[in-house]
Amino acid sequence: MSASPRSSQPREPILEVRDLRVYFPVLGGVLLRRKGWVKAVDGVDLVLGAGETLGLVGESGCGKSTVGRAIINILRAMNYRVEISGQILYHSREGTVDLNTLDRSAMRPYRSDIQMIFQDPYSSLNPRMTVRQIVEEPLRIHTQKNAAERREEVGWLLEKVGLSAEQANRYPHEFSGGQRQRIGIARALATRPRIVVADEPISALDVSIQAQVINLMQDLQDEFGLSYLFIAHDLSVVRHISDRIAVMYLGDIVETGTSDQVYRAPLHPYSKALLSAVPEPIPGRHHERVRLEGEIPSPLDKPTGCSFHPRCPIAQPSCRTDVPEFTDHGEDRFVACPWV
Repeated sequence: MSASPRSSQPREPILEVRDLRVYFPVLGGVLLRRKGWVKAVDGVDLVLGAGETLGLVGESGCGKSTVGRAIINILRAMNYRVEISGQILYHSREGTVDLNTLDRSAMRPYRSDIQMIFQDPYSSLNPRMTVRQIVEEPLRIHTQKNAAERREEVGWLLEKVGLSAEQANRYPHEFSGGQRQRIGIARALATRPRIVVADEPISALDVSIQAQVINLMQDLQDEFGLSYLFIAHDLSVVRHISDRIAVMYLGDIVETGTSDQVYRAPLHPYSKALLSAVPEPIPGRHHERVRLEGEIPSPLDKPTGCSFHPRCPIAQPSCRTDVPEFTDHGEDRFVACPWV
């Protein structure tokens, strides 16, 4: 996977996430009463520029996928007891709307603009539907195209993602993992979205296929003018596709900056630990390994103060009580740690 230069110029925001909090209830007892909250996302702020890729990276369980699902507004359908607060401001062509305030029917006009590529291409495609039916479904729901026009569009989309129109009548089980993810990408592009949330789109694929999918996504971004929120746990993958990177830990954003800033000179101790685990492609060159003590605390019982302080190698006594604020380090770089 070869690195391509990514722009560091500020872009007009197309999506702004402000103080997003997503709490899932913990139920217990015979009557299933709430006993506590899992604080999956605990005050996240993000800005996605038009035409850019924002990489959201962190360990498994840190809340990355929950942020993505909150943005496309499907969490309440998955768990009606979930508590979601904050703003998810989408700057549409008609004006700015807070997606977090919309119910299912009010959200429908915006679904064509904001699509998602799911992590597992083996479970995200209906095995009972042909590829044509899978890719055609968003066209049938969100457009006025007739059957002939939809058929032609499906063939065109499949060819855009490196498949052929002749494969439209086959079923998902007849394809490899990489091909299935291409089908998922074609489905996401069917409505000509402006924003695509890619939730670990290559983590379930063989390494030999990952670069192909990344390159395809970059080519499609250039052609369609897409804005990506690219969610992953692998910092090296995020670096190659992202203009900017946001590092997430236990429901909080701890550092944001351009791809080169975060990758070449991380500031937050957690970012340094993540980066130190990334193997260098150049023989003899390596990052100094930063080893963290202990396990990630449970979001059911988050530490007070800085959520990272139990594992932080530079933690101070005040870190146990004071929640760190984002500090501006210049050039649109922010770090939630007063000791760097």
